[in-house]
Amino acid sequence: MNAKGYSGIPSELCHWITFLSKALPVRSIGTFIELLIGAMLTPTGFVTDAYLMVNMRNHWTSYYKWLQHGKWSWLGLARQFARLVLACLRQHTVYLVIDDTLTLRATKKAPGSRIHHQHGNKANLAAYVLGQCWVSLAMVAKRTNGESVALPILSRLMPSTGNTGKLIAANTLVRAIQGLLQGLKVYVLMDSWYMRRRVISANTRLGFSVIGQVRIDTRLYDLPLPRRHGELGRSRKYGEKYTPEHIDQLHRTITTLKIYGKEQRVRLRSQLVKARFLDGQLVHAVWCEFERSNGEWKAASLILSTDITLTAEQVIESYSLRWSIEPIFNQLKQTWGMKEAWQQTRKTLHRWVHITMVSYGLVQLLSCLNNPTVDALCQHTPWRKENPKTAGQIRRGLTLLFRHVAIRQWWDATCKKFRPPDWDKNEDYRHQQRNTT
Repeated sequence: MNAKGYSGIPSELCHWITFLSKALPVRSIGTFIELLIGAMLTPTGFVTDAYLMVNMRNHWTSYYKWLQHGKWSWLGLARQFARLVLACLRQHTVYLVIDDTLTLRATKKAPGSRIHHQHGNKANLAAYVLGQCWVSLAMVAKRTNGESVALPILSRLMPSTGNTGKLIAANTLVRAIQGLLQGLKVYVLMDSWYMRRRVISANTRLGFSVIGQVRIDTRLYDLPLPRRHGELGRSRKYGEKYTPEHIDQLHRTITTLKIYGKEQRVRLRSQLVKARFLDGQLVHAVWCEFERSNGEWKAASLILSTDITLTAEQVIESYSLRWSIEPIFNQLKQTWGMKEAWQQTRKTLHRWVHITMVSYGLVQLLSCLNNPTVDALCQHTPWRKENPKTAGQIRRGLTLLFRHVAIRQWWDATCKKFRPPDWDKNEDYRHQQRNTT
């Protein structure tokens, strides 16, 4: 690459890679950066394809051995990326999303591969499929246009044997980063599968609030009447049970909210209630109905929030952010190669998958910046209207700059920074560096 090409690389990306390298031993930083950039550019999940994207210094077997036997922690890398995301967002309120996904496999020899129920009800798949189940934790960020995107933080491969379930895995993922969230208001968003007492209570003890959808027939009770003077016996724990008749008597509010990427009319009913499955914990229950295109109302959904200070509209808007994790599952598997990730051991598979997740997360972070250099990376498709700034578009722009480049030479071992060689001789890059600082 000539000197003029350096000005097309966002300086934020160099700062972020320098920050991530602090989580690895000094001897592993060069190999890590090469694989990280390679995983960022290749659309498949093969280590060999990542090796072919940039000009690697070592023989290809060295990178397989580093993934298998290198002395570094993929959990430490994930935590360092979480620190980076928190530093970039600079928000007092953090939204975490927990969900799971399946990567199909053709053999049981793959780590954690077993028969799973395909609860997505996809028409082209059987009800039970062979594959690997990943429980993932993501953090929600927003682009400059207000669109919400999820950044993958941690994933855990469910074992094929043993008593470890998805509920235990969800608690483990939150516990792994809860030390980084001190002093922040944290909301954990989950679907109905994870809205169980075991998960909700664990997050509540950590000081986090939980918002999620539950079954419409969940047993909810009103607050008990105050005990009358002189009344004998134990005070009542629950009041009157909420039945469909009682719910219909609640006041309905019709409002328009911008959720799930568009403005939608919703009909809301809400009430502070006690949930039986949470041993009487006070929660904010919101019954939500969406309007169809023909003007009719869909069946009601029940959303619970352990933060009783939120309004019904805020509960629905917060829960709608949970959907942002679905696109990252699709992109990680289809365009970042998670479905092709094939390693023979759980440890090696976790290492490579998290390198892939970090490479995807860095590009998504770039899409959240209001930076003309990032906008210029998306100018390679002039036939597209307004040149949308997405992770895929940014990756294509980075491929034109990084492909077959000796990336290891960009790591300055003296000052421990990742930057283009001879950067101080390049006026454009120095000007960009000063503006970023």
